Amino acid sequence: MRSAVVLALALGSSAAFAEGPNLGKPIDPAEIAAWDISISPDGTGLPPGSGTSAQGARIYAQKCAMCHGENGKGGSNAAVVGGGPLTSIETVKTIANFWPYATTVFDFIRRAMPWQQPRTLTNDEVYALTAYILALNKLIGENDPMSAETLAKVRMPNRDGFIIRFPDKL
Repeated sequence: MRSAVVLALALGSSAAFAEGPNLGKPIDPAEIAAWDISISPDGTGLPPGSGTSAQGARIYAQKCAMCHGENGKGGSNAAVVGGGPLTSIETVKTIANFWPYATTVFDFIRRAMPWQQPRTLTNDEVYALTAYILALNKLIGENDPMSAETLAKVRMPNRDGFIIRFPDKL
């Protein structure tokens, strides 16, 4: 008798687990695609658009300087310009001396900036801001336009400073 009760309870409770927790709602593939904005170091995933440093300077003054300071030298948040050689663990890591790929600059700005309104910049604005920051760091010329075709070609000073543990995953 006891075995029958245990068996009945086990079978009855397993039916409840089969239904799942009933949390959330099914996600439409279009909703997933809207968040699939990852960009590879080689530029795979970069969207159409373009921008120049001059355009980026205007956008930076309006949407970035309040946190990152005038000319990117730092404010309430990190500087986007400068940084000395990576000679010790204490060296301040910046875009110019630490980031290995220019595409990562674009990806971060598009994904997370401005801090109070992430993902509100157009692709052209992100290309322009990326061009401005790269030009401030003297990594590109002031008149070099940035686009899906040109951004991945920018060679960052610390590109070879990282060990890629899983190169087949890039």
